[in-house]
Amino acid sequence: MTQPEYDPGPQIAHAASINLGTPDLERSLWFFRDLLGMELVEQVGGVAYLRAYQELTHHSLVLTQQEEAKVNSYGFRVKRRQDVELFHKQFENSGVRALELPAGHERGRGEAVRFLVPGSEHPFEFYYDIEKPLAEESLRSKVLSNSSRRRGLGVRRLDHINLQTSAGTVNEAETWLREELGFKRREFARVPQAPDVILASWLSVTPQVHDLAIGVAAEDSTAQFHHVAFNVENFHDVLTAADEIRDLDIAYGAGPGKHGIGQAMYLYVHDPGSGHRIELYSGGYLIFDPDWAALEWKLPELEWGQTWYGDVLDVGPGGSFLSTSPSAGLVP
Repeated sequence: MTQPEYDPGPQIAHAASINLGTPDLERSLWFFRDLLGMELVEQVGGVAYLRAYQELTHHSLVLTQQEEAKVNSYGFRVKRRQDVELFHKQFENSGVRALELPAGHERGRGEAVRFLVPGSEHPFEFYYDIEKPLAEESLRSKVLSNSSRRRGLGVRRLDHINLQTSAGTVNEAETWLREELGFKRREFARVPQAPDVILASWLSVTPQVHDLAIGVAAEDSTAQFHHVAFNVENFHDVLTAADEIRDLDIAYGAGPGKHGIGQAMYLYVHDPGSGHRIELYSGGYLIFDPDWAALEWKLPELEWGQTWYGDVLDVGPGGSFLSTSPSAGLVP
C-alpha cells in the first residue's frame, strides 16, 4: 500500500540576514568591509549589501543610510519556495497581519513576506529565493565553499540574532516563536524575582544552540535589538580581533570571554557608524539529540552561563551590556 507523502508544513532553514540602519554608511562600511573582512556585493545609493567569506548567497547584511540607527528587518530563509506562501496563509489564518514584498525589494532576493512577531513586534521577513553571485575575480578563493578570500578579521557567516522585548510580552513572543515558527528552546533562564517570566531563551531551528535568542529588555520596551553575531573560525581569531580593535576608535563592549550558555567564545563591539552591538563568536556545541530537553539556568549558576571565563557581563541596573537599538515597524 502506497503511503501518502508526508508534508511537515512550512519550516525555517536558518537566520539569514539583517538590515541595519546607520547614520554614517561610510563608517559602517569601513567597519564591516575593511575591518571584519566582509565582501561588498552591491551598493545602490545609500544601501549596501554584504556577505561574509563563507556565504554563497547574495548577502547576509544590508546597511541602509538613514537618520536613525534602528534595525529595519530580520531575515530568515525558509526551506522550500512554497513555504513563503504557506507561512503567509498561516499568519492570515491566525490573525497576524503580513505584507507581501516583491522580488527585488532587497537586491538579489526573491519574494518575501514581512510581519511583526506577536508580543515582541520585531519585523521578520521570510524568503527562499536569493541569488548566488560569484565574487569579482580579484576576491575569489580557490576553496569552492568560500565565496571570496578571507580578509580582515575573517568573519565567516552570520551566526545568530539576539532580540529583547518587555517583561510583559516576552512569554507571548517566545511561545509564539516555538509553537508557530518551529523554533526549539535549547537553554533558558527565568526572572529570579518573577519565576513565571522568561528572562532569556536561546532558540534554534538548526543544530546550533541558538539561531535566535529573545529576552527581557532593560528599558521594558518591545521591538528591541541587542546584537547580531558573526562567526569566526576559532578562539584565536577572537583574541586577534580583540587585540586589533583595541588600537582603533571603536566602542569596546565586553570580552573576550566564554559563555557557559552555548559554550562559545565572544567579543562584543559596536559598529562605529551606527552604534549597533556586534558579537564576534566562535566555538559552541551542536545539538543532534531529537529528544533534547531545554536546560534551565538558575542562580547562582546563571552568572557562569553569561560568562564562564572573562570579565563578568555588566547586566546590573544601568549596565552598558543592556543597551539596545530599536526596530522598525510593519511597513519597511
